[in-house]
Amino acid sequence: MITFTISLLLLIAGYLFYAKYLERLMEVDPNRPTPAISMNDGVDFVPMPWWRVLLIQFLNIAGLGPIFGAIAGAMWGPVAFVWIVLGTIFGGAVHDYFSGMLSIRHHGLSITEIIGIYLGKMSKQIMRAFIVMLLILVGVVFISGPAGILANLTPMSMDFQFWIWLIFLYYILATLLPIDKIIGKIYPVFGFALIFMALSLIIALIVKGYTIPELTPDNWHNFHYDNEKFPIFPMLFITIACGAISGFHATQSPLMARCIKNEKEGRKVFYGAMVLEGIVALIWAAISMSFFGGIGELDEVMQAQKGNAAWVVNEISNSLLGQFGALLAILGVVAAPITSGDTAFRSARLIVGDLFKFNQKPIKNRLLITLPLFAVGLILTKINFDVIWRYFAWSNQTLATVVLWTITVFLFQQKKAYWITLLPAMFMTAVVTTYILLAPEGFALSKTISYSAGLAVTIISLVLFLLYRKKHG
Repeated sequence: MITFTISLLLLIAGYLFYAKYLERLMEVDPNRPTPAISMNDGVDFVPMPWWRVLLIQFLNIAGLGPIFGAIAGAMWGPVAFVWIVLGTIFGGAVHDYFSGMLSIRHHGLSITEIIGIYLGKMSKQIMRAFIVMLLILVGVVFISGPAGILANLTPMSMDFQFWIWLIFLYYILATLLPIDKIIGKIYPVFGFALIFMALSLIIALIVKGYTIPELTPDNWHNFHYDNEKFPIFPMLFITIACGAISGFHATQSPLMARCIKNEKEGRKVFYGAMVLEGIVALIWAAISMSFFGGIGELDEVMQAQKGNAAWVVNEISNSLLGQFGALLAILGVVAAPITSGDTAFRSARLIVGDLFKFNQKPIKNRLLITLPLFAVGLILTKINFDVIWRYFAWSNQTLATVVLWTITVFLFQQKKAYWITLLPAMFMTAVVTTYILLAPEGFALSKTISYSAGLAVTIISLVLFLLYRKKHG
């Protein structure tokens, strides 16, 4: 309980103090008009109260990530707490804050356009294709999971394909309609419910006397049942993404950058939403390590359930909170991912719209972009969910790495403390490079080759940045 409490306090301290430092670096001006005010179009650029934007941002970036990722990450043991805390404060929240604020400063542009401004046209073109594909993968991941769960809860006539089509229909509506019609009205409710769910579960866990493992010198090791195949580095840092740092968030922040009424609200919305997500991930990691009797027992359950984190969510929620818990479980594994999936497709629409310079106000232009995106997504639902999830996880962290390098160049150009993103960018470069070389779904190379190559790519990336600094210094 001591480790969990300290971790929670550190996350809150990160918001109270480190976020203010970032705000000073960004030279926030409350009198500068935001895109929501200067470019209000009644569709995507719509001013909304900060608390509503915060809850929408939180729900957009959350989905399955801080729940499923934290449950899987808990299999490595209490070291997961360290990654969630440090990753959130110095990685994810910084990444989200600057990606959102840069969008505000650049008239609500999507992350692909921002990458192009700071890393060049070639990077922009590559990342356009990469990010649109990632967003479609996100949409597919957040369709397939909920559809499978709903199919198990409903009559046979309402099978997996039925729910796929129904969720797609909702996605189309949410993607096409003005942001304040569906997203602006119901997402704050779901966002609050997701936070309430996590708080209710941790309180019930403590009241019922469960013991949360502590991080001690004896516990500072890999608890994963197959620790040879799943070393802490880089596997843990890919598994727990949304609860620490996630590139997907950089695609969502510009959505809310178009709705913020004052630059001062950026800290609450972007850094604050990531801290909330870190807290949710921390809670689920703690519950998962303790509920079944320990980390070893969690590993056994995950093996028996073939990694089905949805079963774990349902079991924990029902046991700790009864029928009320069952409703919360459905919210956590069905409603939350669906509401992230639709904004993934909405982001993809905006990126493609930016590419072709389509005015997004006429609905026919939105349809021309949206329908092909959904057609590709529908085809991808035929692929095995586990395969889609693994490639999504790596793609997600790769995007986060590119965005961190983008912010680093921005800070250097502004003559600010660029090291605050340079160090996380180097770390994540090592993570994603090592992972794709080592993982079974990657090149499945030896640890020696993978770690050496990961280090080499990181050093090369640093050298390229230093050469850029020297040239433009």
